[in-house]
Amino acid sequence: MTTIFLLLSVQAVMGAFDNLWHHELQARLPQRASARHELALHSAREAIYGIVFIGLGWFEWRGAFAAAMAGLLAVEVVITLADFLEEDRTRALPPFERLLHTLLTISYGAFIALIAPVLWGWSRQPSALVVTPQGEHAWVSWLFTLYGIGVLAWSVRNALAARRLGRVQPVPAVTPQPSHRIEPAVLVTGATGFVGSALVASLRRDGGRVIALSRDLRQARASFGPGVWVVDSLEAIPSETRIDAVVHLAGARVLGMPWTAARRRELLASRVDVTAGLLGLMRRLQQAPRVMVSASAVGFYGASPEGTFEPLDEAAAPRPGEFQSDLCTAIEHEARRAEALGVRVVRMRFGVVLGRGDGAYPMLALAARFGLGAVLGSGRQAAPWIHLDDAVGLVRFAMDRDDVDGALNGVAPETLPQAAFADAMAASFGRRVRLHMPAAPMRALAGEMATLLLDGQNAVPRAALAAGYRFRFAALAAALADLAGAGAPLTASLPTTSPPTASSLSARGHHDARRGAWPVDQAVTSGPAGSAETPR
Repeated sequence: MTTIFLLLSVQAVMGAFDNLWHHELQARLPQRASARHELALHSAREAIYGIVFIGLGWFEWRGAFAAAMAGLLAVEVVITLADFLEEDRTRALPPFERLLHTLLTISYGAFIALIAPVLWGWSRQPSALVVTPQGEHAWVSWLFTLYGIGVLAWSVRNALAARRLGRVQPVPAVTPQPSHRIEPAVLVTGATGFVGSALVASLRRDGGRVIALSRDLRQARASFGPGVWVVDSLEAIPSETRIDAVVHLAGARVLGMPWTAARRRELLASRVDVTAGLLGLMRRLQQAPRVMVSASAVGFYGASPEGTFEPLDEAAAPRPGEFQSDLCTAIEHEARRAEALGVRVVRMRFGVVLGRGDGAYPMLALAARFGLGAVLGSGRQAAPWIHLDDAVGLVRFAMDRDDVDGALNGVAPETLPQAAFADAMAASFGRRVRLHMPAAPMRALAGEMATLLLDGQNAVPRAALAAGYRFRFAALAAALADLAGAGAPLTASLPTTSPPTASSLSARGHHDARRGAWPVDQAVTSGPAGSAETPR
């Protein structure tokens, strides 16, 4: 049994890595509606592994119980085959994930070859579950109990995610007609990302035509259905296509791997190269798009000195020499080239986008639920944010309003210090912040990337407010209550009080940014000016 336990341990380690690295960090399966069936298969397989780990760790399965164990192992094979088919249908697996799956299959085959004679021997004995003698293998039983508990917990988690995704109402599909390539459409890059998928859903709900640029055709088509034209190359779009607007959201995640020289080149290329491709598309289209909304970030303003809360509107200067500022400057410079083609360009500088499905909120909420929220560094750095509804609403506002161009800060009016942000997050779950992470070790481990967490920008949405955009969630408490499901929809309970104007923002910015300038009763729901549409 020692070799069997060793193989099962290898299987457990490889499976855990596959789940965390590929399914969670890379593919983000729990956030994708197209992954519902794959998650259900994973949940069933993990439940079987939980039984196998704990069952073999503590018992000898004799008689009919041996047949039951053999049946479970056979069902696991069927589930794995079904999972292979589902993965092949819904997403393109990267080479390393395919390699890992091959190793897992080989390891499982070796385990079956070794356990089969053991089960055969047990099957010839009277039916009983016999506790394994503790003696020399006692530690193995406890180790496999830990494996079992972990994989069963993951099984429940995936089952809940599959159930939640099953309750999501799909966007009504519009059967594409032969003329869909020459009708006005919105081209969205990064369409399967956090903001991109929400934007596509919003456009589709309103009957808009959408072209989605995605590196993974199968995953995008499975996510969006037949109502969205998915391409993996801009060259696939004919020159006669009528594109009314381009929304450029594509780009590798900035917060993640250390900012090595290679990583910096990757972050820049993932944004600038796609922008260059979009410019090439615009040049060969028979009619250039009316507008391009290009995603940038408040990192454009660099790292503000610690503890300062000077409001930074769209006219504030970048900080040359700081990578996050140089990255955003390069992105915006490339996007502005479209102006020479007669395209109105809006450079959307987003703060942290908060939403249930992905982004920063799920991990922050998980930490807050378990009382693990923390003050980072001094806690005095500004923490600009925006609710996902308003992020999508601002993009659509910028698309629709011909008088909006240039830089637009995609942040809520209320910006709090990070310590107050952490307090509000914890309070939304009835918890308190008790942890503090000093700045020095964070900077030592993450290098310059730590500035994303330890140095903030008190960006203010002066241009959006001046143009008449009305935030659905202007105050952090209201946004967190919505995300935590702690209250009724604001549209049913809030008075129709106007949000702060650009002039009031200028007059009150420094003082009220510390205290929370705009309370919940001013966070009204509205879409673009002159419209009753709710931003989605």
